[in-house]
Amino acid sequence: MKWIFVALVVGFALLQLTNPPRTNLPVVSDLMATNVPPQVAAMLHAACYDCHSSETRWPWYSHIAPMSWLIANDVRNGRENLNLSDWPIDNPIRAAKRLENMSDEVGYGEMPPKKYTTIHADARLTEIQRKELTDWLDAEAARLKSMTVK
Repeated sequence: MKWIFVALVVGFALLQLTNPPRTNLPVVSDLMATNVPPQVAAMLHAACYDCHSSETRWPWYSHIAPMSWLIANDVRNGRENLNLSDWPIDNPIRAAKRLENMSDEVGYGEMPPKKYTTIHADARLTEIQRKELTDWLDAEAARLKSMTVK
């Protein structure tokens, strides 16, 4: 039994050598540089920015394998799907489409995911907050679309 415990400890220690990089790339053009109300900005930072921006807060457990692999993978996938730090400020149609997609994901309760909100209480959106956020996302998308019609 003692040898099994020693082997597990050594195996766990060796796993720590395989941690993926935890990087925050430079912010190119952040969504917050646009016209975002403070209450919406607060919700976005709490519920979205850790996985969908270059401003990820890496908690202590993101440095311990195997959690480090899962978190780094979630952040990489989140940034690939939507990076709020690389916002298409100069392309209103593309920005509107992203806002509409965000509204759908938040409105259907798919974002933020349960596995994230389970350990990040500040990312849990109430139904009122969810509605406030989706209302702003929809209104901003409509505003951006109307700018291109003129």
